[in-house]
Amino acid sequence: TAFIVTKERVLVTRPLSTALLPGITRAAVLRMADEAQMKIEERNFTIAEAQGERARQMQLLGLLHHCHMRASDFRAAMEAESQPHADTLALARDLAGRWRMYALNNEGHDLNEYRVRTYSLHEFLLGFFTSCYLGIMKPNPAIYRLGLRLAQVQPAEAVMIDDRLQNVEAARSVGMRAVQYVDAAQLREELARLGVT
Repeated sequence: TAFIVTKERVLVTRPLSTALLPGITRAAVLRMADEAQMKIEERNFTIAEAQGERARQMQLLGLLHHCHMRASDFRAAMEAESQPHADTLALARDLAGRWRMYALNNEGHDLNEYRVRTYSLHEFLLGFFTSCYLGIMKPNPAIYRLGLRLAQVQPAEAVMIDDRLQNVEAARSVGMRAVQYVDAAQLREELARLGVT
């Protein structure tokens, strides 16, 4: 999620696209901005514009105070935005009987633990290579290389699945095969083409 807060108290975020999908953090930030009666603009912005507004990013922290939202309330809002995809979870459970599978994701500790526990991800994933523990985020190629080393897998032996195009492209840049996730049916078809059935 990328956003800036202007001196006019306008929250500016890039429009949704294949590069920026509707995520949990984005939804929570937009909701808080709306509750604080901030104007919200969806548009692209330059790095220079973001650097010029950097000092105002601290206003977002004030947003939590303005909305009288405690950290526990923010966590609850993030968890409420996290919804399971039953067909995809069923596909993953099915594949886990035949393939070694790991999670490589960008998440904070609390949300990661919540999802692992709530959706019983530990039942079919062998490990969780999460940015909050690794100190690196996708699409940095280093996180893919580290995940491969931790799983003891060669790049050509791995298939990375991600809903964000930039993460798929980054996985391919280190030699992994990769699929951009849209839904369970599409994923099953693309994995079958790669011999993952």
